[in-house]
Amino acid sequence: MSLFETLLAERRILLADGATGTNFFAMGLEAGEAPDVWNVEAPEKVLALHRAFVEAGSDIILTNTFGANRHRLKLHGLEDRVVDLNEQAARLARAEAEAAGRPVVVAGSVGPTGELFEPLGSLSYDGAVDAFAEQIEGLAAGGVDIVWIETMSAPEEMRAAAAAATRCGMPYTLTASFDTAGRTMMGLAPAALDTLAETLEPHPAAFGANCGVGASDLLVSVLAMTEADPQAIVIAKANCGVPHFEGENIVYSGTPELMADYVRLAADSGARIIGGCCGTSPEHVAAMRVALDEYLTNEGADRPRPDQDSIVARIGPLVSPPKEAGEPRTRTRRRRS
Repeated sequence: MSLFETLLAERRILLADGATGTNFFAMGLEAGEAPDVWNVEAPEKVLALHRAFVEAGSDIILTNTFGANRHRLKLHGLEDRVVDLNEQAARLARAEAEAAGRPVVVAGSVGPTGELFEPLGSLSYDGAVDAFAEQIEGLAAGGVDIVWIETMSAPEEMRAAAAAATRCGMPYTLTASFDTAGRTMMGLAPAALDTLAETLEPHPAAFGANCGVGASDLLVSVLAMTEADPQAIVIAKANCGVPHFEGENIVYSGTPELMADYVRLAADSGARIIGGCCGTSPEHVAAMRVALDEYLTNEGADRPRPDQDSIVARIGPLVSPPKEAGEPRTRTRRRRS
């Protein structure tokens, strides 16, 4: 088994890390700059963020490679450096994991290409598999334990990324962003992700939700997935509250206390892997670690499963509530930081 699978077999719940992009902005990343470039131009900052998440108690850290595929990197003239940037990112995360003094999983972050598939766009399925495989080859060479496919919307892109991981001989996880009235921007419902995962061979080691529009919305998606398959290993990696503008800056509303309560609700909802996405700092993750340890020691076995109303009452209203059958959906623009 991979280290990821070993830890899951040993522990009831694993804690993942927090955001990459929003923390890098706080460390000096400029708007429009590719975060992936920091793997070679500012490795000390990448190492510092990994180290902060490890010290905060993360069991899983993600590489700084969310946009390190040829399609996104070509926007910065870096499409010929895919393997190099991914391998270096993996080596940086691996260095901090090995220095932790305890088992820490290194997960290779693989985000969407940003391209539309045929016939809506020019990207073919085979072309997507090739692009993802190129990225994953670099991650594997750098020593990741597992491929972490995340913030997906289109089923065909999920299939392509999964096929690429399999081509490279790597286990993988799969998460989608349910940011549009309880579905992905391309219309996939949370319960349907379980169905899709069952059609993939080999199956993902875990699947779930990340990013989206708020922690409450993500937890409702998790409830739908764990109801569809109570035995599934489900990931919950929510944004730190809800984003809003303060001047020209995007700020997330979640406090460490809110994210600690989110951890308890995610665990009660059946999630086996819990972390934070946009806006989640090491300070938030440290509070999440304390809450999770207390939950596992004192509370976990007998707490009731929450419902939408109890989630809203504790951590705030839904930003993009699921629509009733037949009611039109309003699309939102996907972000991930």
